[in-house]
Amino acid sequence: MGNKSSLLLREEEITQIHEETGFTPNQIERLYSRFTSLDRSDCGTLSREDFLRIPELAINPLCERIVHSFFADSSDDRVNFRQFTQVLAHFRPIKPSKENKLNSREEKLRFAFKMYDLDDDETISREELLSILHMMVGANISQDQLNSIAERTIVEADSMGQGKITFDDFCRALERTDVEQKMSIRFLN
Repeated sequence: MGNKSSLLLREEEITQIHEETGFTPNQIERLYSRFTSLDRSDCGTLSREDFLRIPELAINPLCERIVHSFFADSSDDRVNFRQFTQVLAHFRPIKPSKENKLNSREEKLRFAFKMYDLDDDETISREELLSILHMMVGANISQDQLNSIAERTIVEADSMGQGKITFDDFCRALERTDVEQKMSIRFLN
């Protein structure tokens, strides 16, 4: 089965995906194998349901937001292999010697920001922050505590006094956070 999936990827596609994402050809073939195993309908694209069948993802409290991120640039609610690798590239560890736009600090922050920006209006409102906090902690924290956390976060991060967090505010708030490390997954070669 591993050979079957690698035969379907043309050499020029592998080269193009490597240049766009920084994944090695071997990593691309492994990702393609995983992609084809998720593609139960064997149509060359993945649906939201295909993602929701991934057990490790299904148990993540932010599952819906993570799945949403794969479909942000999709016009037909389907994701092809190239789109799949472009989203995953945000989680490649940053190598100082090799620049890759998709997994730069700014792109990792933009990806994280979009997780909180539920209505895609380029700001994070108090309600959006509360919604994400609720997804992450569920009933483990009281509503009053969640309200307090959301309010304090907005007050501390909102440089313009609008009651919302912009992308610049978000970046400043995470200035001392090692986003490069925290948003990295080790992909096997």
